[in-house]
Amino acid sequence: MNTYKRHRFPPDIISYAVWLYYRFNLTHRDIEDLLAERGITVSREAIRLWCIKFGAIYTRRLKREHRGYGDTFFIDEVFVKNNGKQHYLWRAVDQDGEVVDVFLQAKRDGAAATRFFKRLLRSHGREPRKIVTDKLRSYGVAHRELIP
Repeated sequence: MNTYKRHRFPPDIISYAVWLYYRFNLTHRDIEDLLAERGITVSREAIRLWCIKFGAIYTRRLKREHRGYGDTFFIDEVFVKNNGKQHYLWRAVDQDGEVVDVFLQAKRDGAAATRFFKRLLRSHGREPRKIVTDKLRSYGVAHRELIP
């Protein structure tokens, strides 16, 4: 099935406009101006509809073609306030800067780190070659329990 059917503009222009919107965080008016400089007259409403419709399609396609994460993970946690209560946002990033996993918890102890590591290993599929942390003792507990 052709997803570009019944659209006035060719797929190249549509995909370029959607790419500009998501890649550079431009407004629909900015994209309208950029396309107008190239001689393409498109309304910002059309660009908005393209971003809604094709953004999800492109995202699914990119996730399907994802080559996987690297073998070195950098793990860190930060304090965030959620509804006035302090929580901890755990993040794992690979060596290329891609976010592997994000996890929000109320505690920052060994059990919380173990839950995050389990989730991380389950989502990644295989054990990373190297894990770089900020020396929080909870990471040591999780590492000893899950990775021999």
